[in-house]
Amino acid sequence: MAEEKTSAFTEREALFYHETIRPGKIEIVASKPMATQRDLSLAYSPGVAVPVEAIAADPANAAKYTARANLVAVISNGTAILGLGNLGALASKPVMEGKAVLFKRFADVDSIDIELDTEDPDKFVEAVALMEPTFGGINLEDIAAPECFIIEAALRERMNIPVMHDDQHGTAIIAAAGLINACHLTGRQLRDCRMVVNGAGASALACTALIKAMGIPHENVIVCDRQGPIYPGRDNVDQWKSAHAVPTEARSLEEALVGADIFLGLSAAGALKPEWVEKMAKQPIIFAMANPVPEIMPDDAKSVRPDAIIATGRSDYPNQVNNVLGFPFIFRGALDVQATDINEEMKIAAAHAIAELARERVPEEVAAAYGVSHRFGTDYIIPAPFDPRLMEVVSSAVAKAAMDSGVAKAPIADFAEYRNRLKARLNPTTAALTNIYERARANPKRMVFAEAEEEVVLRAAIQFRDFGYGEPILVGRTEKVLDQLKALAVEDPESFVIENSAVSDKKPEMVRYLYERLQRRGYTERDVGRMVNQERNVFAALLVALGHGDGLISGLTRTFSQTAREIGRVIDPKPGAIPFGIHMMIGKNHTTFLADTTINERPSAEQLAQIARETAAVARRMGHEPRVAFLSYSTFGNPPGQWLGNLRDAVAILDREKPDFEYEGEMAPDAALNPKVMALYPFSRLSGPANVLVMPGLQSANLSAKLLRELAGNATIGPMLIGMEKPIQIAPMTAIAPDVLTLAVLASAGVVG
Repeated sequence: MAEEKTSAFTEREALFYHETIRPGKIEIVASKPMATQRDLSLAYSPGVAVPVEAIAADPANAAKYTARANLVAVISNGTAILGLGNLGALASKPVMEGKAVLFKRFADVDSIDIELDTEDPDKFVEAVALMEPTFGGINLEDIAAPECFIIEAALRERMNIPVMHDDQHGTAIIAAAGLINACHLTGRQLRDCRMVVNGAGASALACTALIKAMGIPHENVIVCDRQGPIYPGRDNVDQWKSAHAVPTEARSLEEALVGADIFLGLSAAGALKPEWVEKMAKQPIIFAMANPVPEIMPDDAKSVRPDAIIATGRSDYPNQVNNVLGFPFIFRGALDVQATDINEEMKIAAAHAIAELARERVPEEVAAAYGVSHRFGTDYIIPAPFDPRLMEVVSSAVAKAAMDSGVAKAPIADFAEYRNRLKARLNPTTAALTNIYERARANPKRMVFAEAEEEVVLRAAIQFRDFGYGEPILVGRTEKVLDQLKALAVEDPESFVIENSAVSDKKPEMVRYLYERLQRRGYTERDVGRMVNQERNVFAALLVALGHGDGLISGLTRTFSQTAREIGRVIDPKPGAIPFGIHMMIGKNHTTFLADTTINERPSAEQLAQIARETAAVARRMGHEPRVAFLSYSTFGNPPGQWLGNLRDAVAILDREKPDFEYEGEMAPDAALNPKVMALYPFSRLSGPANVLVMPGLQSANLSAKLLRELAGNATIGPMLIGMEKPIQIAPMTAIAPDVLTLAVLASAGVVG
């Protein structure tokens, strides 16, 4: 029943996710200006003729003048979609779009999904091969065996660009990396290991082939399918399986496992019995990778063999075999050297790079994300998927292997410079936000949703619980909230905590607490009782103040200022702090923090200095080294004016304090952000464009944030409320469910607030 509820939620929210904002998960965005007639004439006719002629003269110029060298096609015919089977090419499109998104998110690889409506391998091969001029690489996905073997082999032979079937080789590379480390921890050498593989599909056979290439002798590997071990002369064995046949007297998986060092499972849930695990060698290595339920649950394996090292495909157990550790960075490295193939040498290099990374000290941001201090050992043989070092380490290893094996058309001359370029390709905010969500999941909190009768808020609250970030406390009229939950297809609405001021047994305590706070501010006890009964922001804030919740999210039914006033009657700023707001503007390769965008109309010098310090701290927690600019219409006194004193005094305060971040001011936005203008001021203390903009007053700050949000097209998070004694966030009235969820998670994880 629990599984059914999870599925119901997943279906509902997944459909809403794919439908909202705009259908699907990808769009095409121009990378060059398209504002003027001159722009258009350069982009198309007549200017486009110049690169056309250059490419015709030398095809290598396509990498210089087009997007081809960073463009991968994700191609499927939908014959083996996830664990759902053959549902057709069109049904595979959400999966392929998702793969394209992962390419962009993890490795800044542009990707187009292509779904081919054919199950004929020859037609599939012909269609893909004809597209070679368009793409720098081909990622095959969700194609049934044995056709996937035929297709990949034919395309690799025919095409002069990298081709990889990720279901085969991505899994193989990550599994191989984990095996390297498992053998290291148990004092084994691959050449001495006995391995049993359960499953003979595309992934299983690819894993077997790669691990053999890395050192396990052919004769030491028994591959089992549904009929048992594959041995020479066995009936009903195709050419791909027969390549792994070995003489053996074993006729069942159970018999094959006796004395085995390694179990590699890519088969079905429950295929490996605990009593069979008992018969394996000392410190057995068990990779149970069936999804979503593995061949054996780790707890069951550990109950009979506490000395086992176990990996699965699941994220809720240690040692997840996750393809996202591999394919984005393999293609990144292959594209950067314009490789003509992804060969065994490149796969092995990727596996070793991933294995070696797991042995290094884990960065603090990764440890914080997962709520534990990861350290190389039996429960950490594979790096965390969100380790920011994967981009640099794996991509450069693949590129180097491509060069060494002779398939690189554009070798890299300076690898140190290349590794720096890799680190700079992605906006650190992207990884930081992912880590923050993981941190929230590792340390769940009780979040009060003050406006739970609103559909947007309720959707966010449902996700907050179902994604494991904590327990939502829903404030509203009980029946209306329950009706809304039912309308959103929640099967167990009564399991949610609903707080209704009309019937709450907490009201006497709330009235006493609030009257004591407000009795000398002109409020009678009757006034206080009325607020507790009728003002949900007051009621919700009291839940937090009295310890019935850990944080609060509101804002959709009241303006920011009104919501802040109502909550402020209950909850104070932190001692010595001033409340203020930050808008975070996220572009492709940059994130900029604007403050104070919500609270202080004309901040003093002391307040500006504090706003700078606190915003810099938030930027650092989001993965950025802060460079603070105090903005003005004037740049270092030009032009002069009467409203510059506070800014200069704020800079002087920081001069005395000597904080551990860069800061400068007063300065105009172009002097803070444009390197060409910055060069006119060689004495400036900023080493690069500012990423924290401290505004001189609320009017300029709020206007700037809203203008950038409406006109620039960048993603915006915020306003984020800083400086309250409890985690409080006030969402914009126009927020959608993901906005509310993000603010709730940021508050829950302690990043802001």
